[in-house]
Amino acid sequence: SFISTTLFVRKRRLSASSSAADAMTSNSKSACTALPIPPILVSTVPGTWAFDTMSRRVDSEILQRTYDENEEMLFRQSPTILAQFQGLRHELQNAATTPMRYLNKLSEIKDGDDDEWNQWNQIVQPYVENNDTWLSTPWLVAEFYLYRRLLECTGYFDPLSIGYKYDPFQTQKRSGLFSSIASAERVMKKIEALTKNNDFNKNSKWNRDGTAFAVELALWGNKMDLSLWPVSSTASKEQQQQQQQKETFSKVLEAAKENLLHDDTDELLELCEILQRNGGGNIDIIVDNAGFELVTDLILADHLISNGIAKCVTFQLKSHPTFVSDAMEKDLLETVQYFQSLDGEESYPCCVRAGRRWASYLSSGKWTCKEDKFWVQGRAMWEMDEHLFSDLTSRCDLAFVKGDANYRRLLGDCAWDYTTSFQQIVGVYFPSPVCALRTLKSEVACGIDASQIQRASSLDDQWLVNGRFGVVHLGTGARPP
Repeated sequence: SFISTTLFVRKRRLSASSSAADAMTSNSKSACTALPIPPILVSTVPGTWAFDTMSRRVDSEILQRTYDENEEMLFRQSPTILAQFQGLRHELQNAATTPMRYLNKLSEIKDGDDDEWNQWNQIVQPYVENNDTWLSTPWLVAEFYLYRRLLECTGYFDPLSIGYKYDPFQTQKRSGLFSSIASAERVMKKIEALTKNNDFNKNSKWNRDGTAFAVELALWGNKMDLSLWPVSSTASKEQQQQQQQKETFSKVLEAAKENLLHDDTDELLELCEILQRNGGGNIDIIVDNAGFELVTDLILADHLISNGIAKCVTFQLKSHPTFVSDAMEKDLLETVQYFQSLDGEESYPCCVRAGRRWASYLSSGKWTCKEDKFWVQGRAMWEMDEHLFSDLTSRCDLAFVKGDANYRRLLGDCAWDYTTSFQQIVGVYFPSPVCALRTLKSEVACGIDASQIQRASSLDDQWLVNGRFGVVHLGTGARPP
């Protein structure tokens, strides 16, 4: 059973760390899986979500919105930034014929940016040398690279630029945060009710229902993706959207069981119970989006700490802005600060209490934040950098992997048969026990029974890409040698 393979989680860490990391870096594909690895997705096929994303959506929706929200701050202030941004848009408007290129040289090197720059040029080298276009380059590489190229345009890595370390997606992230309060208050009331008579400090009884609900929140919070469903930045519309989001998420939760295509929650709860009985584990959350989804991740992390399942929760975060709403450490800290300083304590008492708890976790070290450049690169997770792989192997008892882009990376963005088991693909190589919480927003999937595939496709012809359906997958992680 799954549980029998995870009883050794602490004992195996140090012995497995060095040799597993060596295997990962020396031969990533053989370290991935014994299964033949299928072709990686490209964006050349009309009618696919990948094609629509790279040939239309990133320019007409995402970059247009980026321009609208930064016109005064960036584009009117710097003709250079505007010209580079327009050049990138021209490339994407002609994505089928525009070849990939290397990043421009950094004007000045600070804070290890040269290492990040070198890694990206190594990632795109095969496609530049092959004269691949934005569409014929693997979708995973091209889409992540788009956001790195956007930051090149805005001067994010140039200390002499007005765009240095400026987040062009900050407006969307903050609007997502401000509109999250009503939904957050509602779900926090429910989770408080589930744990009211089960305070871990007073009663060691296993809180199964509360844990299941916290996991469910974190899963379906992934539906609220700002790159797909942006929010308004005006005050009057924010209030309206608070109510709309509350109603929308309520409907999402009501349909949760029907829309779950694979559910390893029971096995996950068994592992959580073991961690609790053993005094709490080190649990990582590989974070996806800021805004409401990040709030649901914090609710999960709060529950893991307060119920003794985790003694420490580490948030793995992006090292620079990407994919519009993906969360960095600054976004997490701003979320905590916003919740703990809410004026409306009478209106949102659960949110205020949560914000104060979250701040205490951060100050006490029960919560820690780690940014890493690997999380913003278009590489499969079986190509994880050695330092990160070794850290997760030696320290992490369970990793939650959030969201669609992270899920695509777990699968290498390859065209696996949708029925192939998650354990066979991911569970055999990931450095720790791993739980993927994902709503489907791309044509990459695994671990779904054929009957569920038939059911979902009969209910919705966009079932793979519109976020309606979700999965909870659990894998054991790599065995020790």
